[in-house]
Amino acid sequence: MTETVKSQYDMRDPRTQYPQPPFPKQPQDKPGFDHKMEPKADHGENSYQGFGRLKDRKALITGGDSGIGRAIAIAYAREGAEICINYLPEEKEDADWVCDLLEGEGHAVHRMPGNLTDKEFCNTLIKEAHERMGGLDILVNNAGKQVRQPGIEDISDEQFDETMKTNVYAMFWLTKAALPLMPPGAAIINVTSNQGFSPAPYLLDYATSKFAIRGFTEAIAQGAIERGVRVNGVAPGPFWTPLQPSGGQTQEKVQEFGKGTPMGRPGQPA
Repeated sequence: MTETVKSQYDMRDPRTQYPQPPFPKQPQDKPGFDHKMEPKADHGENSYQGFGRLKDRKALITGGDSGIGRAIAIAYAREGAEICINYLPEEKEDADWVCDLLEGEGHAVHRMPGNLTDKEFCNTLIKEAHERMGGLDILVNNAGKQVRQPGIEDISDEQFDETMKTNVYAMFWLTKAALPLMPPGAAIINVTSNQGFSPAPYLLDYATSKFAIRGFTEAIAQGAIERGVRVNGVAPGPFWTPLQPSGGQTQEKVQEFGKGTPMGRPGQPA
């Protein structure tokens, strides 16, 4: 039995708070879509309440259409931030859903589709986000690519390159372009993973990229603080996001995804 999460303040049993495996097989094309997931992920749509803790802040969130990025977008907007959401053009349906939700609540949201593997787009994204919002106080490097493969011989140069460009190069390009525009007190948040601490052999390129994000974050934090800008990383474990059914796991693994955690289920973006 799964409880309905109606408020972030409700006392809930973590064993029944969210769906537990087994889940149905649900193959998806890359990059994966939230509206096709079963069961639906929780991003705080119905439960998260804000208190103005980010009032007047300007935030850019990559991969804000679904998963953890969508949860961040909802939380930031409800905390009072003006936000720009970046997503791939093919993720428009998911992006429109969350943007329409937040705009319907009266929040300022900017839709900024484009592919982060393109350096010029990354530079343009920062420039346009800064211009549209009149500033940039928060950068969340969240967008990611994950493709499960049996072994190194199954990873093509093209896959390895795209994983690194999406997960590492984009973070580098965006951070490099953003830092000169960010005021003291601003913040950059990079999303790494438990794979950046305890890598799995079947996620070789993904784990490699997440170790790189860890190293980049620890190094750039020491330089950025001289500008008054904080840089931090977060490392989620197995979370119920579109990355999993769209190639991040085999369909057999999707069925039991999160079963090995202490609560016996995957985490939810909310």
